[in-house]
Amino acid sequence: MRVIRGLFKRAAAAGLVAGMLLLVLAAVACGSDVGGGDGVAPSATLAASTAATAPSAGNAAVATPAAASIPAASIPATATPAALSDNTDAPTPGGLRPTAAAIAPLPEDTPVPVPPPLPSLRLERVFEGAGDFSEPTNLAQPLAGGPLYLAERRGRLWVWTPDDPAGGGRRLLDWQGKIRSSSQEEGLLGLAFDPQFGRNGHFYLHYSASGPQRSVVARLTLRDGQVSDGSELILLEVAQPYPNHNGGQLAFGPDGQLYIALGDGGAAGDPHHHGQNPATLLGAILRLEVSQATPETPYRIPADNPFAGFDGARGEIWAYGLRNPWRFSFDRQTGQLWAGDVGQNAWEEVDLIERGGNYGWAALEGNHCFRPAAGCVAEGRIAPVAEYPLGGGVCSVIGGYVYRGPSIPALHGVYVYGDYCSGEIYGLRYDYDGQRLTAGPQTLAATGGRIMSFAEDHAGNLYALLADGGVYRLAAGS
Repeated sequence: MRVIRGLFKRAAAAGLVAGMLLLVLAAVACGSDVGGGDGVAPSATLAASTAATAPSAGNAAVATPAAASIPAASIPATATPAALSDNTDAPTPGGLRPTAAAIAPLPEDTPVPVPPPLPSLRLERVFEGAGDFSEPTNLAQPLAGGPLYLAERRGRLWVWTPDDPAGGGRRLLDWQGKIRSSSQEEGLLGLAFDPQFGRNGHFYLHYSASGPQRSVVARLTLRDGQVSDGSELILLEVAQPYPNHNGGQLAFGPDGQLYIALGDGGAAGDPHHHGQNPATLLGAILRLEVSQATPETPYRIPADNPFAGFDGARGEIWAYGLRNPWRFSFDRQTGQLWAGDVGQNAWEEVDLIERGGNYGWAALEGNHCFRPAAGCVAEGRIAPVAEYPLGGGVCSVIGGYVYRGPSIPALHGVYVYGDYCSGEIYGLRYDYDGQRLTAGPQTLAATGGRIMSFAEDHAGNLYALLADGGVYRLAAGS
């Protein structure tokens, strides 16, 4: 049928060409001019406020615990069996259906609707009096109308009240002597608040530490506006072979479980093959039950984790095959988990994270073979929702949030993310049911700086956090 339909199309095209030739000849005979448009599409101007104001220092009581050293033997081993290959058929937990690596194309006679362009954005500076604040990694507002908390990569935690968003804030925690931040990808990387924070005061940090070099996830407690002395409870420690690709994001899912991002362990090209090895926690997003954490049992593995009880894999893993998932977030309306996974040499990618999903690294970088450079196995590995090539001023994808806030209706349902080096903010709209993009990717704004992270307040407003310490609320473009 497809062949017959093609013959009819060619016949119709031939007739159309003949008809056009007769019209042209007639026009020439009558001395008429035949003209056409130039086909140039109008360009859009994106507005962004990039003014930076030198912040002033805060002056509050600061908790400064001493650095701790632990024996390396107490950290779970993450070595990879020598026989493991990136191109080995990916292990699939029992009961899980591998996701197709690509979406089938539409039939050739199906009309493709053209979606309206996404809205342009501008940036509104907040927290201008933030002292010598720099490299913010997280912003969170756990309670409606309550304080906002900001984390610095170098190891400090700040708090602001909503009625003083332009003030200097207050330093709540100073762990610069405790946290390892000598590498750009180390430091205080993750901040999350307990779903019952209003009752128990618990919050969680993901940070880098030395002696030995490792990633640490810990719980602390806030009482009467101060961090309780001695309240740190270490939940998880993972040895890091190199100082880069630490991941770092923390977030509670709509299921009440704590999700943790860990990169592949660093260097370049995943030299220890962690990405395709579910026997290690590196190169993965973990899911832990921490509501009943104690020093003896700091976490439990949820029974519905995909590798729980699975021989040869870590039960903590929710998804794997990731290189460096620096930022991830949940769509607060649907519960879908989005991640930006930083690429190696050629491609940056945006992923929808699924239970038990294998995202391909280091056999694949985005949709493209990495190791081996050709003939890699794509079956059973999940393709990204979007990708973009390195070059032209871009370098590292910064995962963001699906906008569900109250102030920009045209942005509702758009996944907002960016690039660290270019400072550009991008957006895309995705049809979860149809598993396809319906708008974007598209540039929404240019920050003029380096984007460290994105953040979401209790109401759903989004913020861009820049390396120079600037915190900007996203607003509709003028």
